[in-house]
Amino acid sequence: MNTSSPNPAADRPHRPDPAGGCPHAANARLLAQGSVTPVVLPGEVRGMAVLGHDALKEFLAHPDVAKNAQHFAALQAGEIADGWPLKTFATVQGMTTADGDDHRRLRSLMSKAFTARRVEELRPHVVELTSRLLTGLEAAATEDGVVDLRTHFALPLPMGVICELLGVDEAHHDRLHHLSNQIVATDIEPAEAMAANREMVEVLSAVAAARTADPGNDLTSAMIAAREEDGDRFSPHELIGTLMLTIIAGHETTLNLITNAVRALCTHRDQLDLVLAGGASWADVVEETLRWDSPVSYFPFRYPTRDLTLDGTVIPQGTPVLAGYSAAGRDTRAHGPDAARFDITRTGTSRHLSLGHGAHYCMGAPLARLESITALEQLFTRFPALDLAVPEPELPRHASFVGNSVRTLPVRLKG
Repeated sequence: MNTSSPNPAADRPHRPDPAGGCPHAANARLLAQGSVTPVVLPGEVRGMAVLGHDALKEFLAHPDVAKNAQHFAALQAGEIADGWPLKTFATVQGMTTADGDDHRRLRSLMSKAFTARRVEELRPHVVELTSRLLTGLEAAATEDGVVDLRTHFALPLPMGVICELLGVDEAHHDRLHHLSNQIVATDIEPAEAMAANREMVEVLSAVAAARTADPGNDLTSAMIAAREEDGDRFSPHELIGTLMLTIIAGHETTLNLITNAVRALCTHRDQLDLVLAGGASWADVVEETLRWDSPVSYFPFRYPTRDLTLDGTVIPQGTPVLAGYSAAGRDTRAHGPDAARFDITRTGTSRHLSLGHGAHYCMGAPLARLESITALEQLFTRFPALDLAVPEPELPRHASFVGNSVRTLPVRLKG
């Protein structure tokens, strides 16, 4: 197998930090060496990451790139241990790990929950929940007006909306978030990873049983009905896997997006003032945040079904490949020499890839945009002087190189 490459990083592969950390300095260094780089993942599993915007766009839509783990050579050879922290991304059965007809079958039902009409129907719920959470945010603040925005606002908003869409009782929300955090963590021990997966399956099986006994106007009930009407539509494993992926993707990414947007605005007050004065829109803030500080840094996995040459670098067949969204967002070849600058008036550069590209483009993108725009507009309308309560570099980072954000966001609501 030819693995030759002009990439000078080939002999010193990048090791993404399992404990997370800010990715941008490493991304800039790697991008200076090329669009594709070898990586060593936890457990000494070798893979590749696609970092450059143009290379990633090509890779995401390439006909010889698969998502099904049957193409993951090391996994099929029995070289991946149970409890490997990234194994769920490869082995969970659902839309994000399916190809071809299976992917189209699963996506066709899910798409009905994310139509423009359905998202618009959710708008009153999003607006009302946002307003209620802001009232609770103020009540949770200390005497000097400091409160953790991530815990009390950026988290419960998307979790409440996605669970409303799925028909998941509020009693499960906190546990599902905790388990989601463990599943996307890259610094977790094998026993903890396996326990989190087992418990997530147990919780979601209980959700499915509740919706089977008492169907409602929700996506889980619709998936169960489709399975019962036609046994080929959804297998039990696909139902649970789809619920798991929808909950994780449906709240973790929007949670990070809102958190990162607030951080960006607080550290770029001129940009915030521009929006508050009507010189730019909250939608502009969301799109620039998606580009500049993507809520996902490295997303696992895709696998070439043949040796694939991308921007001069060979990615061998069966290699697990990470999609480097945070790196692609600051690629100067696509976004200009000032790609590292947060600028909500940015025009004339390539559109970001942070919501994906090709057949697996994020189905929940319209809902994520609605939630984030609503959250930012109401937040800064009610608290225009809101600012970080600690220096931005001191904020503790998310314990994962998959997600890209901070664990807490202490803010002072009023100046």
